[in-house]
Amino acid sequence: MRVRALVIRIVRQFVRDKRTMALLIAAPLLVLTMMYLVFSGDKYEPKVGVVAIPAPFQAKLETSGMEIVAFGSIEEAENALAERKIDAYAAIRDGKPLIKLEGSDPGKNKSILLLFGQTMQDETQAGSAGILPEPSVGYLHGGSEMTAFDSLGPVFIGVFAFFFVFLIAGVSFLKERTSGTLERLLATPLRRWEIVVGYILGFGLFTGIQAVLIAAYSIHGLGLMMEGSIWLVLLVTLLLSVTALSFGTFLSAFAKSEFQMIQFIPLVIVPQVFFSGLFDLESMSPALRWISHLMPLKYGADALRSVMIRGEGWSVIDDDVFLLLALSLAFMAANVLALRKHRKI
Repeated sequence: MRVRALVIRIVRQFVRDKRTMALLIAAPLLVLTMMYLVFSGDKYEPKVGVVAIPAPFQAKLETSGMEIVAFGSIEEAENALAERKIDAYAAIRDGKPLIKLEGSDPGKNKSILLLFGQTMQDETQAGSAGILPEPSVGYLHGGSEMTAFDSLGPVFIGVFAFFFVFLIAGVSFLKERTSGTLERLLATPLRRWEIVVGYILGFGLFTGIQAVLIAAYSIHGLGLMMEGSIWLVLLVTLLLSVTALSFGTFLSAFAKSEFQMIQFIPLVIVPQVFFSGLFDLESMSPALRWISHLMPLKYGADALRSVMIRGEGWSVIDDDVFLLLALSLAFMAANVLALRKHRKI
C-alpha cells in the first residue's frame, strides 16, 4: 500500500508538470524527426566548373554525379570558386590538366577527387584518347593535409561557447529571481532595462574571458587552422557568447527551477547544433533548410569558418556580425518585457 501511494504521488506529480511531460514525450520525437530530415536529405552533388575540357570527358563527368558549369576562362572559374558558387573546377593550364578545389571541407574534397579519379579510370579502360592523365591538384583554401577537425573546429568553438554560456547564464539569472534578489532590485529606482544591461555586462565580463580562452586554446593549444585575424575570431566568439547570454537570461523568465532551465536544452541547443554547420546544409531536406536562418549559432559558425579556414576579413563576415548583434539586442529587449511579469514598475 505504501509503495502504491508513492507511485500514485509520482504519477500525479508528472501529470501536473506539463513541461516535464512534454520533455519526456515530445522532445525525443522532435529530435528524432530532425535527425531523420537532416540525414535523409538529398545526396551531395558537387558543383564543378570546367574550362576547355574535351566534350566527351565533360559528358562523362555529368553522368558521374557532378553538376557541371562551363566557364569561358580560368579567371571566371577562379572568381566563382572564391565566391563559393562552385566546389571545384577542372581546366587545362599550360597544356597540363588542373583540378582546383575550394578546399575548406575535406569531405567534399575527397568526394570530388574520387569522382574525378573514377571517371578518368573508366575512360582509360574504355581506351579513349586525350583523357587528362594525372592532373595536378590545387586548393584555394586549406590543402591536402587539412583534417576534419580543422574544418569542424570553428563550429565546435561556436557550439561550446553558445551552450555553456546559455546554460550558466540562464541558471544564474534564475537563482537571482528565486532568491528574491531580482525582486529587491525591481523595488529600487532602477529601470528594467538598466537591470538587464547590468546583468548582461556583469556576466559578459566572464563570457569574454571564456571566449578568449576557448579561441586561444583551440588555435594555439590544439593547433586548429588559423588563416585570418585572431581579433575577428575573438569578436565573433564574444558576440556569440553575448547572444547566448541574452537568450539564456530571457528564457530563464519562463522557468521555475534549474531543472526546468535544463529542459530547454533539447528544444534550444540541439536544433542549433544541427544547423550550425556540422552537417552539410545543402544536402538537407529543402523543407528544413530555411530553419537555419533562425539559428544564431549558424551565423557565428559561418563567420568563424570564413576567418579561420578561408582567411577572409571583415567585408565577408560583417553581415553575420551585425545579425548576431541584432539578435543580442532583440533578446535583451524581450528580457526587459519579461521582467514585467515579476513586478510592475
